[in-house]
Amino acid sequence: MSASVAQNLIAEAATRVGRPRVSFEFFPPKTEALETQLWESIARLAPLDPSFVSVTYGAGGSTRDRTHRTVSRIVSETALKPAAHLTCVAASREEVDGVLRDYWNAGVRHIVALRGDPPGGVGAAYEPHPQGYAGAAELVQGARAIGDFEISVAVHPEKHPASPTWAHDIENFKRKLGAGATRGVSQFFFDAEVFLRFRDRLAGAGVTAPVLPGIMPISNAKGLAKMAAGCGASLPKWLTNLFDGLDDDPETRKLVSAATTAQLCAQLAAEGVEDFHFYTLNRAELTLAICRILGVRAAEAQA
Repeated sequence: MSASVAQNLIAEAATRVGRPRVSFEFFPPKTEALETQLWESIARLAPLDPSFVSVTYGAGGSTRDRTHRTVSRIVSETALKPAAHLTCVAASREEVDGVLRDYWNAGVRHIVALRGDPPGGVGAAYEPHPQGYAGAAELVQGARAIGDFEISVAVHPEKHPASPTWAHDIENFKRKLGAGATRGVSQFFFDAEVFLRFRDRLAGAGVTAPVLPGIMPISNAKGLAKMAAGCGASLPKWLTNLFDGLDDDPETRKLVSAATTAQLCAQLAAEGVEDFHFYTLNRAELTLAICRILGVRAAEAQA
């Protein structure tokens, strides 16, 4: 897609839906340097007035304390609306309910309820904790019993790797919605048609709940291939070809990433998509550039 075509798509989308809504995902940092990077990124992206910002939760609750500290700081030091990730893995209902109560008492009103990856890693057989929630639908129901949370859940536009059929996958999403989930947030993808076909499948199954496309700006092509393989996301050959030979050229990688991700968002916007959820990897530059191309700017810039 040429730059002019992308610009035309964005202009056409703007006349239909106006300014898109955005949300951002961050992860809790492990080191002081990464802590500084995270809060610099939050400071740069906060003026875009995101609908919410989510903070991930490590496998088996491995980042529980760091996630809680990050979310609590967002509540106390910013005007942003944090959404705290929570999983069922390797924890009893009592332990998970305790985390939910801690979040509620800290002022958190939005949960991203996830089954979570098995302790053995992606691809290993999932075994629920004997005293725990069996999956995300039960977790949603449990969260609703604790407080009047807004609840987001995960969906997979290319089908969850563990789902035997599309019908099974969509029924699982319906169970989560029936338990009280508010919306779906999709796994990342790199071809607009993947998400649009998924949206059609949901509509055909009678699902009317909003689903936000998950957008992953590419900063490290090799790392991304590993992530994509783990979650069942396909990488188009044309996309990987664009990054061939750029392993030692980060500046060119950023330019290619900004262009391809903006084109993806423009195609989605032209098809009526109004919300975009960005997996920032705690870096602001690419997400900020893509949001600007979509017409999402700070309030002062808009004025």
